[in-house]
Amino acid sequence: MKYILLLSLCFICWCSCKEHHTTPRPRAFPRIEFPERKYVSFDTASCPIRFAYPSYADVIWKDQLCWFDLDMKPFNAKLHCSYIPIDNKAEFDDLVRDAFVIADKINERSNYMEQAIIGNDQGVHGLMISWTGPAASPVHFFLTDTTTHFFTAALYYNSVVKPDSLAPITEFIREDINHMISSFQWKDK
Repeated sequence: MKYILLLSLCFICWCSCKEHHTTPRPRAFPRIEFPERKYVSFDTASCPIRFAYPSYADVIWKDQLCWFDLDMKPFNAKLHCSYIPIDNKAEFDDLVRDAFVIADKINERSNYMEQAIIGNDQGVHGLMISWTGPAASPVHFFLTDTTTHFFTAALYYNSVVKPDSLAPITEFIREDINHMISSFQWKDK
């Protein structure tokens, strides 16, 4: 009986001293279900612009005449859009300068900033600014004819910026933004 008790005690001690090696699991992010790509026409009497935007986004009007958000609920994001009429070169220069001031502020936290000239066949051209890393906004752009029209938009997420987890969503939305830009028109042209 003593031997069985002693052997049991030794076995329990031996088992409790044995090291347990656990392998850490890689971090994973939730699976993202992307909506089907369909587009809706944005064409209202209060704005002198026309374009196609994704059907999963809702237009939320602001207090100003042609300021609105495209609320992208599936991604907890908003594309803040503003149309501003311009009367002279000084106003145009101020709007472009403001765009770069905002870009510089965002660039302070980002890893990299990229600028690309954008445009389409309808006389619309402008600049797209993109950031990588922990930037407040991954994409800003403005469109203009440099004489009478200025449109600007900025993508913001309603969550903490985690660039690795938001990268696939940003790329999906960027394709929709590119479609929006290619379909963009000034109504008086």
